Amino acid sequence: MATPIYPIDPDSLLLQTSQAKEIGTKYADEYQSAGPYNHICIDNFLPEQVLEGIRGDLKEMPTPEDAFSRAQENLKYSFIPERLPAYTKNLFYALNSRPFLQFLENMTGIPGLIPDPYFLGAGIHKTLNGGHLDIHADFNLHKPMGIERRLNVLIYLNQDWREEYGGSFEVWNMDMTKKEASFVPLYNRMVCFSTGSDTFHGNPEPVNHPDGKPRESIALYYYTATWDATRKEHTTLFKPRPGSKDQKDWKVARAAFMQDILPPAIYRRVAGRLHRIGF
Repeated sequence: MATPIYPIDPDSLLLQTSQAKEIGTKYADEYQSAGPYNHICIDNFLPEQVLEGIRGDLKEMPTPEDAFSRAQENLKYSFIPERLPAYTKNLFYALNSRPFLQFLENMTGIPGLIPDPYFLGAGIHKTLNGGHLDIHADFNLHKPMGIERRLNVLIYLNQDWREEYGGSFEVWNMDMTKKEASFVPLYNRMVCFSTGSDTFHGNPEPVNHPDGKPRESIALYYYTATWDATRKEHTTLFKPRPGSKDQKDWKVARAAFMQDILPPAIYRRVAGRLHRIGF
């Protein structure tokens, strides 16, 4: 059995902070030199016993909190950590703890990372056959805490997955003219990347497992206390790939246009009214 990159104890899910920092420093150059925005792909990330515990929990999943069914994001389900079985729930808490933050800070060079106790948008993600997530940049403001989104961590849970089964994670350049990298969602593969208004990514190719198995992953997001009044808040920004059948997100485009041309007080009133009628 190969030595895991991030060797937390399978029972306590703990790792010494000093060891976590050393691991992060080892991968700093690779992460911080990657383009078009900083990212990294690390295989064999967690101990096999940890993955086995999570796989066991996936057989007892609760009702999902979120289900997505639209042109840009289809057949995708999200399960928040607090309602997951105990082992997987505790793993999420461990990945929000000081040692993992120190690993991330030393690898990414981003100081003062803040974990999300609300797990907004985070948790276990499951995408069924035919499902996909188009290329996008993530929302940039954690509203309850008023902090800026800076980092995503994804850990894939798909055994014996092949590229032809779809669902690969894609990295696109900032003007959406070229796919720079693609990572098959292999079992125990971790992908981490910096987030911003032009860090475009996604898994746009539909899941197509021959046995109908879903694409499953752990997703966590991290923040910094760097938000200020000069910043413009936005939701998820979808971008069609050139030459593809991807559809533009007109709802978000309309909202952004109104926000640019209307005074703030009028925009809030109009946006609230449109939201209530589902426009």
